[in-house]
Amino acid sequence: MGSRCSCFSEFPDKNDEFFPNINKIPEIIQAEESFKSTDLAKIAENRLSPFQFHTEDTTADLTYPVKSSDDWTYMGQLDPEGKRCGRGIFLWADGSKYIGYWKDDKANGYGRLIHADGDVYEGNWIMDKAHGKGKYIQFNGTCYEGDWFEDKQEGYGVETWNDGAKYTGQYKNGVKHGYGEFVWSDKSFYKGEFYMNNIHGRGIYTWNDGRVYEGEWVNNKMQGSGKFTWLDGRVFKGEYVNDKKEGYGVFIWPSGKKYSGQWKNGKQHGFGKMVDKNGVVFEGKWVSGVLLKD
Repeated sequence: MGSRCSCFSEFPDKNDEFFPNINKIPEIIQAEESFKSTDLAKIAENRLSPFQFHTEDTTADLTYPVKSSDDWTYMGQLDPEGKRCGRGIFLWADGSKYIGYWKDDKANGYGRLIHADGDVYEGNWIMDKAHGKGKYIQFNGTCYEGDWFEDKQEGYGVETWNDGAKYTGQYKNGVKHGYGEFVWSDKSFYKGEFYMNNIHGRGIYTWNDGRVYEGEWVNNKMQGSGKFTWLDGRVFKGEYVNDKKEGYGVFIWPSGKKYSGQWKNGKQHGFGKMVDKNGVVFEGKWVSGVLLKD
């Protein structure tokens, strides 16, 4: 995601924000060296509890390990045609490992995939694709848990980062899309609409110092009609363009002073009326925040 409006800290690093298509029963890998688990894959596996097959599945007809000339290894059940089917473990030459259920030589059902780089997906599979409910944990601890559709997040999910940031909401085609709630590590938070991984639509952003903006957004910026309030009682209600007041708007101070009129680039600009705390009215043309003298 891009930056939020001015004064926003950045979203978690863009490259760390959502997961790539996991594609995670890869094609058989051509490799010159023999199979060897990578250190990252081993570390990732050691962090996990042992994989549990269904307790009611008591069949024990597992084949002896079968190793191909392409340096993949399979140990598990086969159907009458010799295809992987049922329970099985598959090891790739780069150290990736899948343990779970198979059908027609593909991951189908529940299973766990440990990548050579230490990332892990565990959940439901259909025809070698993450599909249904599942959890993806990056080696660095970033985690997504929720709905998947053909290897991409789709539906409801929860994404968390090591610094405490958290997103809860809707996904589409692998990105945040629809209603969601995002909490940053500094405790600022946003509740509202997302579009293609950006804050876009209507929503409420609350800063950790008590400031609040409620209104319309376009590509992570305040744009359209909205209301901005400060903890000291100041209120602005009006139009925004590119994170700045622009168009017609009303600003009210705690003292009772009030400006109603035009704005541009965040300042009074154009015709406007100022009423001070004593009720004295000043009307006229403003330029860059200054009332011109007659």
